[in-house]
Amino acid sequence: MNICQSCGIPQDAGFFDESTIKSAPPLGEELVLARYELHRNYCGMLMYFAQFTNKYASDPTKVRTPGYQWQIRCNGQPRDPYLAFQHIINPWGLSGFPVYLRLEEGCALEIVIRNLSATAPEQLLTEVGGRILGRYWYNHIYGGAPNRL
Repeated sequence: MNICQSCGIPQDAGFFDESTIKSAPPLGEELVLARYELHRNYCGMLMYFAQFTNKYASDPTKVRTPGYQWQIRCNGQPRDPYLAFQHIINPWGLSGFPVYLRLEEGCALEIVIRNLSATAPEQLLTEVGGRILGRYWYNHIYGGAPNRL
């Protein structure tokens, strides 16, 4: 197996890139904005995520999303250091910052937004979006070579 000497990811690793833009969730509800499930016996790494809101798109100073909570989850559990945040960390459309968050075998990765308390007109978002991009590879702990996907 050939691996990258810088990051340790196998040279033949595949890529994933999932994204959507949806209407913002009503009070008390949440939306999964992007989801990717690693194949059984495959590990991976989240390398980048992006967030979008209609308010940020019209005014780049609107990075706070009061009343809304964002999370990055693996198998339904928030991932450290992205347990819960109420602002835009990586804006949609910019290069952003790489995150290199390791994903265990078979992880169902999601970026989620929840409306905890936004009811005032100045707080309400109309559109929200999320994007997750990363890599996946066969976990050789399971022996042999991977099956073709």
